[in-house]
Amino acid sequence: MSALLRELDPDAERLGQRLRHQVGQAIADYGMIGEGDRVMVCLSGGKDSWTLLDMLRQLQARAPIRFELLAVHLDQKQPGYDASVMPDTLRAQGIPFHIIEQDTYSVVQRLVPQGRTQCSLCSRLRRGALYDYAANHGQTRIALGHHRDDIVETLFLNLFHQARLKAMPPKLRSDDGRNVVIRPLAYCSEADISTYAAMRGFPIIPCDLCGSQENLQRKTVKSMLANWEQQSPGRIENIFRALTRIEPSQLADPGLFDFAGLETRDEEPQGTQSAHAEPRMIRS
Repeated sequence: MSALLRELDPDAERLGQRLRHQVGQAIADYGMIGEGDRVMVCLSGGKDSWTLLDMLRQLQARAPIRFELLAVHLDQKQPGYDASVMPDTLRAQGIPFHIIEQDTYSVVQRLVPQGRTQCSLCSRLRRGALYDYAANHGQTRIALGHHRDDIVETLFLNLFHQARLKAMPPKLRSDDGRNVVIRPLAYCSEADISTYAAMRGFPIIPCDLCGSQENLQRKTVKSMLANWEQQSPGRIENIFRALTRIEPSQLADPGLFDFAGLETRDEEPQGTQSAHAEPRMIRS
């Protein structure tokens, strides 16, 4: 065990067991990892990606299937960035890794006007570099560190600002079809991840590309959800669970449900039932 990481005390071990169970359940529910998969873990150096890598390593040692892990980090050439922290930690832990060097910092500084949010362009450049590496080096899965709270926040961002009912799926195929992206932390809360990362003593690398600038819209939604959670504990979990229990006939998208073809049973030919009509429920 590297001196950079602390041994688990009983509290951290219990929390780790809960996180590991949640990650394992998400992987099983969505078929995220299969026999022989080569999983590229996108390691930013933040609390989420460190926890993701740690959980996947633990599951790798216990899983009935065999799969490979490769930690991949993008060095964006930010001023003041210590390029030794990431490789030293990974090497000490015996974790296979690769460092991509790409000066996205200069690109963002050149293209984004002073005072404007830089997160969107930075994210696209970072995603492009990582996705290209995965496709060109035979990685069959790209694992990202988005957690339950990220997914719920994205739901409200799209609802408020894009008028769309969409979030972050736990598993998806990239737009160009070259990669399968997975989010094994989909069932994990940000609070648990933050606590676990602190207990483990992960060497957190802050995002200094724009002076730790945070997307203001996401920050507003995060604050809103935090207030809701304080007033009604469990609300974020209920919102996330709702994303797994979609009822198209109770929404208003004619592309998902044939509202135009919906008729009463009396208007249907005898002995037939509409393919779109909901079955009656008999409750005891």
